[in-house]
Amino acid sequence: MRAYCTLVRREVSSLFVSWTGYVVIAAVVFLLGLSFTYMFRILNTNATSAPLTQVFYDTFFFWIILLLVTPVITMRSFALEKSSGTFETLMTTPVGDAQVVLAKFTGALIFYVLLWLPLLACLMVVRHYSHDPTAFDAGTLASTYLGITLLGAVYLAVGVFASALTRSQIIAAIVTLVIGIALFIVGLLLSALAGEPGLQAQMIAHFSLVEHMRDFAAGVIDTRPLVFYGSLTLFFLFLTWRVVESRRWK
Repeated sequence: MRAYCTLVRREVSSLFVSWTGYVVIAAVVFLLGLSFTYMFRILNTNATSAPLTQVFYDTFFFWIILLLVTPVITMRSFALEKSSGTFETLMTTPVGDAQVVLAKFTGALIFYVLLWLPLLACLMVVRHYSHDPTAFDAGTLASTYLGITLLGAVYLAVGVFASALTRSQIIAAIVTLVIGIALFIVGLLLSALAGEPGLQAQMIAHFSLVEHMRDFAAGVIDTRPLVFYGSLTLFFLFLTWRVVESRRWK
């Protein structure tokens, strides 16, 4: 457990001391600022009864941040270790493969969650000037952040897996971006089936990442997306563990 915590601290600190981490932070703050002004424009022109978190989600700034940030956070996880020659040293230490994979993933997840903290300030400012206390409550905010964390965990697990496959950070980022966009497009197509009649269409729509995140943003928590997101995250972490385990013995 001590080795795992040490690896997590190492991973988080490496993100905060590198220029990549500060570029990501600046980009996220900039995009959240754009969403902030866009939400004001929407609320000034159209009356809505939806929570502010759902208004933010419907602007699609959430998906822009998710799709662009997760590849940059995870591209250095294993690829940098391999290109710099520290991967072999890490693998010869008395640390299990599963601990290494989980530490890389946990460090990326902590950094990812911290990136979304400015969203809280943006929503509180919008609430203050909208003069509608019902548009923003702690339960909806907690549900939204839970969805952001769970969906981010899926994309970060994909990124860690892509980084474990190559020595190039650029290739790892591109692979993560392509898989992430594919998951998003599939989610859009599946969400389109939500309005179709029939049990089969409704069952397929349950696998839509887009619809699940919309429910979280509206303050709805269901066990099905929890299990779905958790299963996807564990699946890609398992694939990463198998890749790392196979390369240890090469």
